[in-house]
Amino acid sequence: MSLDIKDLSFRYSKRAPLVLDNVSFSLNKGEIGVVLGKNGSGKTTLFKNVLGLVKPTGGSISFDGKDLSKVSRRERAGYIAYVPQNVEFGALSVFDTVLMGRMPYFGLRSGKEDEEKTYSVLNEMGLTDLASRNVEELSGGERQKAAIARAFAQEPELMVFDEPTGNLDIANEQLILNEAKRIAGEKGIGILTSLHDLNQALAIGDRFFFLKNGKLLHSGGKDIISKELIKEVFDADVSIIDHEGKMIVVNC
Repeated sequence: MSLDIKDLSFRYSKRAPLVLDNVSFSLNKGEIGVVLGKNGSGKTTLFKNVLGLVKPTGGSISFDGKDLSKVSRRERAGYIAYVPQNVEFGALSVFDTVLMGRMPYFGLRSGKEDEEKTYSVLNEMGLTDLASRNVEELSGGERQKAAIARAFAQEPELMVFDEPTGNLDIANEQLILNEAKRIAGEKGIGILTSLHDLNQALAIGDRFFFLKNGKLLHSGGKDIISKELIKEVFDADVSIIDHEGKMIVVNC
């Protein structure tokens, strides 16, 4: 399984400037790919293209060899699940929220298999005790876990996370990052995520995609990351230190 993006370009109207300009990269099964860049660099627009919310101006997006522009939204949902930063659930129980992730597989009503899968996901993610709770009453970390569980219930091969830790405290940030690493490592699901925090990115990422003004400036593993690269992408002066074998970025 791989997500392959080739020469992807996008603009919001014919006369508008390109928001994405010939972006190309691949992400393999079980890898966590982190998209990094300043606000306005094209991260969210990239995700909209991958999710099929907008149509590319040029280039292609394929998954496991299939051109995603030629599959239905329901079929795409069987491959790719989305976890937004700000999740709007409505007044549903945690169980019903996670069950909604099974919608690509049932029509008007869920079946026994869908409910069994929902219970299995709740148990795996430690949400069983919250199954009957109104999801709107949960803490930020619990709500984000419910959003991940809903996406996981789709049985996707790729999960897209848009700033998953953006509104969380430090404990819940760590919880969500650990959950992402577990899903990728144990389930072999690819994860494409955006993060603002470079140290969070280094903690979970296998591959890194640096965007600036809609262009992919650099991509690769941790070995590509340097203070010069960070200066080029973020216009920020940093130092990079080794702390117990881990790369840490600190502001100068």
